[in-house]
Amino acid sequence: MRRTARLLTGTALAVGAVGLVVTPAYGVDGGGDGGGLEVYPSSVVPGGQVTVNTADCGAGGSADGDASAVGAGSFPLAPGGHEQEAGGQFRVPPSAQPGTYEIVATCADGGRRVTGDLVVTLTAARGQVHPRGSVKTGVGGALGADPVQTAAGVAALAVAAAGGTWLLHRRARGDGI
Repeated sequence: MRRTARLLTGTALAVGAVGLVVTPAYGVDGGGDGGGLEVYPSSVVPGGQVTVNTADCGAGGSADGDASAVGAGSFPLAPGGHEQEAGGQFRVPPSAQPGTYEIVATCADGGRRVTGDLVVTLTAARGQVHPRGSVKTGVGGALGADPVQTAAGVAALAVAAAGGTWLLHRRARGDGI
């Protein structure tokens, strides 16, 4: 039994380690030792402008971009001055549906294919949104409209707690209930 448990634990650890080694970074899938296709912003509303960059096509390299998954069609990536990256832009169509789409660029020299993810949402991301107001559960709040009822409820709970404590104390002493 112990040997089986060790074998299963060792197998699970080995599979987990392999999973960590082959998992790509979020939003970037370059296939190789390059940086992949950077998509900015990574989350956009329909009708928004998107910029893509890649350093995987080499210094002064260009690429053909494909955003047809989201309905934007193809676009060029030209060499730019930003850290020897090729860059391009496209606009997400206003009819685009929410979801995650793969954007692809194929390098002009060598045909290397790099990809990145674009998330289309219905609302623009403006930082973290904090909830406001109260939760409507149908139970009511601790300090409702009537403080007399609140005080009566607190008193009832205190009496029940005191009575329960007294009964447990009597039982522990052996007096019975």
